[in-house]
Amino acid sequence: MSKTTAALATALTLAVGLAACETATPYQPNVRGQATSGGYSETRLEPDRWRVNFSGNAMTSRETVEGYLLFRAAELTLQNGDDWFAIADRHTDAKQRSYVQPDPLYRPWYGPGFGYWRPSWRYRGRGFGWRTWDPFFGDPFFADRYNVQTIESFEASAEIVTHKGAKPADDPRAFDAHAVADSLKPKIQYPAPPK
Repeated sequence: MSKTTAALATALTLAVGLAACETATPYQPNVRGQATSGGYSETRLEPDRWRVNFSGNAMTSRETVEGYLLFRAAELTLQNGDDWFAIADRHTDAKQRSYVQPDPLYRPWYGPGFGYWRPSWRYRGRGFGWRTWDPFFGDPFFADRYNVQTIESFEASAEIVTHKGAKPADDPRAFDAHAVADSLKPKIQYPAPPK
């Protein structure tokens, strides 16, 4: 097996392994160092007012992030002995990060320790005769291809005010916490138990 084929096989194996390990953020508290990044957090602003957040990783859809935020608002309302909540403010942010990686198939035999080693090239083009390439002048050469990957993740937050009693029927920003929790609970994915 050639070095290029071995390098490609290793890169593909690592990519598949990493992809299998990466899963969408489950419904969990957002704590540093957990197996899957992201989760919910909240801050009490007043006795009946909360700022609730849910942060998803790159594998978590916007719909899931917003659904988990709504579920956390209902759960928090019920945990504090209230029956319904009203949304005072909400928004969802999308974060994008781009990663640039060199072409995985270009691995010179002389090793990576010579990063600035870029000789001038002379190569034969199709029907054009001999052509030259210089690392500091002219167009990029095949050895300088890069893989650019953009990863998007979502974070949603809402400020809620919790209340006791029956939800007002005429307020579109009011939610019955019992109904929301019952409706969304079957769709919630919790973290896998530790092995």
